[in-house]
Amino acid sequence: MIEGLKNDALVRKIGGPYRLAALMQRRLKELIDGARPLVDTEGKNLVEIVVQEIVEDKIAIDYSKSEGISAPKLDEVYNSSEQSSEGDN
Repeated sequence: MIEGLKNDALVRKIGGPYRLAALMQRRLKELIDGARPLVDTEGKNLVEIVVQEIVEDKIAIDYSKSEGISAPKLDEVYNSSEQSSEGDN
């Protein structure tokens, strides 16, 4: 498994699993279409490269260009993930 995806920190950083998936999908398409990676690629597949770019803050969602989508409030994202994990017990 990819190290960056082992905990919820990356999901909280982006604002939820669906936003993370959308960001990863968009960046994967850019790389497939020939965009240059923003991190060291030695021995990594495209998904690992995208995760590393997100972890290192090389890419993020541009909320100013995303109509109807606002940036997540980190405390709200954290609290909602805590509540959902408590409900699993």
